[in-house]
Amino acid sequence: MKQPDLGLKVSELRKEKGFTQEQLAEDCEVTPRTIQRIESGEVEPRPFTRNSLSNVLEFDLGKNDVGNERIWVAALHLSSMFCIVLIPLLIWTWLKNRSFRIDKHGRQVLNFQISITLALFAGAFCLMIGLPAGAIYLQQGYGDQLLMATLALVGFFPMILIGFFAFYQGIANTLRFLNDQETRYPLSIKFLK
Repeated sequence: MKQPDLGLKVSELRKEKGFTQEQLAEDCEVTPRTIQRIESGEVEPRPFTRNSLSNVLEFDLGKNDVGNERIWVAALHLSSMFCIVLIPLLIWTWLKNRSFRIDKHGRQVLNFQISITLALFAGAFCLMIGLPAGAIYLQQGYGDQLLMATLALVGFFPMILIGFFAFYQGIANTLRFLNDQETRYPLSIKFLK
């Protein structure tokens, strides 16, 4: 992993562990200024420092970046078009420890995918309740075929909108990433932080 991603990852891991820069520096046997410079991306750590950081933070900082990292991150964002959690989960699990970007974008995509999948399940559940209720209503002689068609359309419409929303977000965020802009997935619940 190279700078500036290395510095961002060290900072993230340090905060997750609840260390201050001074505590991390003491455990790694370096100066606090060294930790500050690494986290800010000013310097590339020496092999001893990198190994110490890896041991203390329990994360392998020595691995090289993934070849074709941009392609993998773009694939993560494109996979969000199809609402299949398995694809980004496999990519993220396989490469998250080798690239800060894949880790960061993978969590973002997975949070969106899980949120969209839950919304689709909620819509399907409502549809499974609404259609039989409409059928019972029709059997009692209180309505007509038009009511049943309306219930079906109203039930499927939100699910179709969710599908279009996921498709749009996948394309939009892929383009944002490829143009070095910040990616964002509105309406995502942060399951993975």
